Amino acid sequence: MSARIIPAMEFLAVLIDFVLHVDQHLAQFVADHGMWIYALLFAIIFVETGVVVMPFLPGDSLLFVVGAMCGLGLMSLPLAMGLLLIAAVLGDQLNYTIGRSIGPRVFQWEQSRFFNRRAFLQAHAFYEKHGGITIVIARFMPFVRTFAPFVAGVAEMTRSKFVAYNVAGAALWVVGLIGAGYLFGNVPWVQTHLSKIIWAFIVIPGLLALFGAWKARRQPTTQS
Repeated sequence: MSARIIPAMEFLAVLIDFVLHVDQHLAQFVADHGMWIYALLFAIIFVETGVVVMPFLPGDSLLFVVGAMCGLGLMSLPLAMGLLLIAAVLGDQLNYTIGRSIGPRVFQWEQSRFFNRRAFLQAHAFYEKHGGITIVIARFMPFVRTFAPFVAGVAEMTRSKFVAYNVAGAALWVVGLIGAGYLFGNVPWVQTHLSKIIWAFIVIPGLLALFGAWKARRQPTTQS
């Protein structure tokens, strides 16, 4: 096995462990570093939504676990909601601005370790099918969430229209998932099956995104 593959596999193993046990890792971080948890969470949400090469970060499950930690009194609910809402809005705005500055040239990019061409095309097909509301819907879909604002920028959606969809989607996503975690995250049944719930956060929206992209790709063929 080559030396280049081993670090990549180690990183993947660490990432999977973090995603599946995000509650344990965040609780340990709070115990070790206190208020710095807010800076860490802000950075994760901002990077996942704002940097098109980072679509694999655990946004949905992370927000749910943050809500559960707020329910335990380990974090402040208003502060967590406010900061992560700002991070989500700013991340999408950055992603949109990058897409708008690059423009249609992105369609000529090849698949690489820094650019997931397939995920971009899926998000673009979804945007072509559903229009601006994609920015709101995509908040709840891994991978599509990261590429949707980028695609909106490439498609030259007006900035004012994008801001409206961006804020609405961010509010539903952040407040909705943190609120759900706050209300239900510490229910014994949820705690027992948390790893399965996290998998559901990843798999179900991903399958819906793939199905939507598949339907959108078939639509022009059917009409022609």
